[in-house]
Amino acid sequence: MFGRRRKRGRHSANRGTAQPDVEFDGVGEVDEDGPFDSTRAPDDGLNRLDLGSIRLPVPDGAQLQVEMDPAGAVRAVHLLTTVGQLTVSAFAAPKSDRLWPEVSGEMIAQFKNDGFRILRENGEWGEEIAARNNEVHLRVVGVDGPRWMLRGIAAAPTEEQSARATDALYELLRYTVVVRGEQAMPVRTPLPIELPEAIARHIQAQAQQQQG
Repeated sequence: MFGRRRKRGRHSANRGTAQPDVEFDGVGEVDEDGPFDSTRAPDDGLNRLDLGSIRLPVPDGAQLQVEMDPAGAVRAVHLLTTVGQLTVSAFAAPKSDRLWPEVSGEMIAQFKNDGFRILRENGEWGEEIAARNNEVHLRVVGVDGPRWMLRGIAAAPTEEQSARATDALYELLRYTVVVRGEQAMPVRTPLPIELPEAIARHIQAQAQQQQG
């Protein structure tokens, strides 16, 4: 979807973190898998949507859906694709410990309470959550980075579409850049999302039309 990459080793010692394997192709090139911290983001020429704390390589044909909270701040940004909905969010995390194992356990408990059927599966960055009910198939992926955790969710209506949505989510996460910044934040705090000016104006105009 976004370009050439090297495949991550399934038994990498770094699996489950955003400290990717580095491979040499014999001619001196170094190829790394993301997601990337902004301090080591690749100069790959890929066009990414700058949302402040995350920079997303939006797939061709995807539509952006912005979820606002009552106070007017951006709660989440969803990408609506032909295979399903993709959502990527970043959170503040400890310097020296992984956050995803704890968060994933809590999400599994919540899914079970909501009547989902759960599978834990080993994926690109370690353990993932596959959850489904009669209406939706979900795939939740977590990646622990330096002082941040990135969570990706793929939602699709059928099992077949879920497999394709999961592949699309993997590809999206591989090329996402996280901008953590130096500000101290409590663990689990969502990193703030800032909309590009043109998108923010469009949303504001829509809200004014609805109110009028």
